[in-house]
Amino acid sequence: MTGRDLAAPMVLSSWERRFPAEGRARLLLLLPALGFLLLVFAYPLWSIVVRSVTDPQPGFGHYVQIATVDVYLRVFSSTFSLALTVTLATFVLGYPVAYALARSRGLLQAILVMLVLLPFWTSLLVRTYAWMVILGRYGVVNKTLMALGLTDEPIRLLHTGLATHIGMVHILLPFMILPIWSVMARIDPALLMAARSLGASQLSAFVRVYFPLTLPGVLAGGLFVFILALGFYITPALLGGPSDLTISMLIAQQVSELLAWGFASALAVTLLVVTLVVILLAGRLLGTEKIWEGLK
Repeated sequence: MTGRDLAAPMVLSSWERRFPAEGRARLLLLLPALGFLLLVFAYPLWSIVVRSVTDPQPGFGHYVQIATVDVYLRVFSSTFSLALTVTLATFVLGYPVAYALARSRGLLQAILVMLVLLPFWTSLLVRTYAWMVILGRYGVVNKTLMALGLTDEPIRLLHTGLATHIGMVHILLPFMILPIWSVMARIDPALLMAARSLGASQLSAFVRVYFPLTLPGVLAGGLFVFILALGFYITPALLGGPSDLTISMLIAQQVSELLAWGFASALAVTLLVVTLVVILLAGRLLGTEKIWEGLK
């Protein structure tokens, strides 16, 4: 018997200790899913990264152009500013709705949940076209303003930054409401009663007890809405004006009009890296545990 034959049982036993039979079976079951993710997600992403430094010629010229040209820096700045303001608006509008959902019961709660989930049953494109009709020159808003005598002629609402904000807030509002409601539903009402019994006013009990307990939902919803808003394309493209250019619109322009696949890939990779940095910073500053708690 050779030394290799003597070592084989030791290697096998070490493998078995590290990966028992049940663990190996689970790993085998996960292999098709992992292969699918690698094929449809990792490979296209890697292709974009490679194209960004090889098309039309090898080098990091596209990234240097993005970092040095003022136009592209302004587009990135306006996109992040848009995402931030939309996130704040959805929080201001969504928090009271989530609170009403958490405090309601029975049929009223079912109706409110239905109203929150109803937009998911309608195409994003259809909802954006609806806002084009509402905010158009002869849309519902302008007709109402003229009927009330507030304006003598239609005002420009469509193809403005205001229209972009309205459309994006309407579409992303449920993504803020649901995480906050999920956290609120798990808060014990006895905590507020205890605070009131100790002499705290209703406002003080809400600010010092209830609101801090809902922060995981607020953080999760805010991060979710912010990331989605960064990559929005259809709504800003249809409702916004020429000055409301976002990164996604710039990428589409580079591909469809200029056929600059390499530069478009560099823009996409830059947006992805910046988004990942934002997620990591949010997890470090706000606490990853709190954010994940809000997503449960």
